[in-house]
Amino acid sequence: MRRHRASRTVSDVGEQIQPVRGMNDVLPEAIGAWQYFECRTRELLGAYGYEEIRVPLLEHTELFQRAIGEHTDVVGKEMYTFIDRGGDSLTLRPEATAGIVRALISNGMLRGQRHKLWCLGPMFRHEAPQAGRYRQFWQVDVEAIGCPGPDVDAELIAMSARLWDRLGIAGLRLQLNSLGTPESRRLYRARLVDYLKAHEAQLDSDSRRRLTGNPLRVLDSKNPDMQELIRGAPLLTEHLDAESQAHFAELCATLRAVGVPYEINPRLVRGLDYYNRTVFEWITASTGAQNAVCSGGRYDGLIAQLGGDATPAIGFAMGVERLVALLVAAGRTPAAAAPDVYVVVGGPHSFTPALQLIERLRTERPAVRFELNVGGGALKAQFRRADRSGARLALILGEDEIARGVVALKPLRGSGGQSECPMAQLPAGLDAALAAAGPGA
Repeated sequence: MRRHRASRTVSDVGEQIQPVRGMNDVLPEAIGAWQYFECRTRELLGAYGYEEIRVPLLEHTELFQRAIGEHTDVVGKEMYTFIDRGGDSLTLRPEATAGIVRALISNGMLRGQRHKLWCLGPMFRHEAPQAGRYRQFWQVDVEAIGCPGPDVDAELIAMSARLWDRLGIAGLRLQLNSLGTPESRRLYRARLVDYLKAHEAQLDSDSRRRLTGNPLRVLDSKNPDMQELIRGAPLLTEHLDAESQAHFAELCATLRAVGVPYEINPRLVRGLDYYNRTVFEWITASTGAQNAVCSGGRYDGLIAQLGGDATPAIGFAMGVERLVALLVAAGRTPAAAAPDVYVVVGGPHSFTPALQLIERLRTERPAVRFELNVGGGALKAQFRRADRSGARLALILGEDEIARGVVALKPLRGSGGQSECPMAQLPAGLDAALAAAGPGA
């Protein structure tokens, strides 16, 4: 009888646990760029009247199968799906739009109402990890629900253009297309399939697979060997219905009027089945083949498809990792905030009085940032930490100072010398010492 070796565990062999491939840590030195991006984004969305919504990471698998499409790469190859203990098939969300639509339906928020919503959080797709693209990736998702005309399309796109300006990100290009109605797309699909089948020998393996399930995605191929064939394919814009043509023309005219430059890309199709009419992407040359940092479009049929009242809608998603990388490259990331005051504790019996004093000062001077030395250490080591912290002022409290009812104050950046202040007068003395200490590191 063959013996099967028991699976090795970390506790058995003492090995370090490595991160799951494609799951990325955001370390403290990088978090400032993320917070800057999130803060500017939150401010701008609020100024345009968008409200935050938070939806679960887990949804029933059927939601994404019905919303995104059975033949898409996302549903067919990339979702993290499992059976839970109750026997339900659940999926970690690969995108947020389906979950937001489900939330609107589940909570009775439609019935002719209009909503401007946004959410921020991680999404999950089992893709090949590469620069700026992870299997757990963060997105900001923005949705405008209930408006059928191109006016909301134009405002949404103009808002995204304003965000790049607020963030200080230059060099992004806007590409537009219209996918028309499902009926006009069905007619175009038949002509495209005829063209691709006539050149089937030139298709790569991905395109052959897409040919029967999602042929429009062949147009989105990044394979250089496919580009000449794609350039010769029939154009979807030649098969648009009259209403979709008028919608797209008005959108383009409005964008020109408000000064948002764009280019029409008739090959832009997007990867999810629920899109119709307007689709768009903001792209950059800075991130390789996967160059879209913000993508979206109109999905007028999705809400009814998922069981809600027929409601027009449009939205977009922004990849946080890619935009943060552009912020860093542009030098727009703020430095971590340094403390104003580093508290040096002298002697083993001084910490509790020091903590009591600093907690009182945090209440009386909430605008002042204090860092209290913890973990002990000689005075020389504590002063090295104080200097590295970037603080402007060291507040020194040892057993001698406690006995005499004073606190020592030492500028760390200016040229002044050490002084003492009675504890009873410390708030005012601290204000004066910080004013004299000069800026931090």
